[in-house]
Amino acid sequence: MTLRAPSLDPWRFDRRVIWDQVLLPLGTLRARVDLLHCAAGTLPLFNATPLVATVHDVAWLHVQGHAKPYARAYFGAFQLARYRRARRIAVDSAFSRDQLLALGGFEAQRVAVVYPGVAGDVAALERKPDAEPFALSVGTLERRKNLEVAIRALAQVPGLRLVAVGPPTPYRDDCLRAAREAGVADRVELRGYVSRDALLELYARAAVVVVPSHYEGFGYAAVQALCGGVPLLAAATSSLPEVVADDAPLLAPDDVAAWAEGLRAVLADRDAVERRARAVRAGAIARFAWKTSAAALAALYRAALEVG
Repeated sequence: MTLRAPSLDPWRFDRRVIWDQVLLPLGTLRARVDLLHCAAGTLPLFNATPLVATVHDVAWLHVQGHAKPYARAYFGAFQLARYRRARRIAVDSAFSRDQLLALGGFEAQRVAVVYPGVAGDVAALERKPDAEPFALSVGTLERRKNLEVAIRALAQVPGLRLVAVGPPTPYRDDCLRAAREAGVADRVELRGYVSRDALLELYARAAVVVVPSHYEGFGYAAVQALCGGVPLLAAATSSLPEVVADDAPLLAPDDVAAWAEGLRAVLADRDAVERRARAVRAGAIARFAWKTSAAALAALYRAALEVG
């Protein structure tokens, strides 16, 4: 059973709190469920139903300094206290598991790594790279995503554009400033949120996906690139070495010269780079299949119910 309120905008803080703390507990009582899985990283304060939580990361406690203090408190310390009451916790990566356990108050056996799955439309993506190449960045435009390093690297890679999609934060202004300073403002597009169809089209056409993040609890853009057969350059930080493994180059996040070299290598032999992306694609799809994720979650549910 799915509990939801489609008319409620979860991106608005007040609406999110209303859902978490009022509508979700009431819906749980009405539905008389035996177990509630809160999959979005936020849990209610008062709830009599046994809980399973998905904790994507603990970024709100480490790298979200740009956010409003009330948001940091709610998504950070307040939710951390709620997590400690959950019977079982699914985390997106071993990196996120280690970060959560380091905060204390959690028995290791209650916390399991469950990789999120990648949708079938990404796995079925048909590549059609543009003749005029562009690098693609996907995700909320915030400081921990470190897009500036890719922008500055662009100055050393003639003929390449950068397209970034995802909701903006004030960090967008820093990226635009970096583009102007590097002399590449005419080659950088910050498009904001795009539709699913537009996102798939960009993945299909991009020469390479760049994920230069300082902090990722999972790194969905990197995993989508691998499963879509898109060449990838990712940072050697946080969860990215774990999820990317040996399937794509990993670069120091703040080494502009290394990112420029990686981008030039992509353009120097695009056929070879495409072949490598195709070669690792099937393995990535198998590793990040929703069927595998669902089986792991089912085991977590059984364990949570056995506690009672």
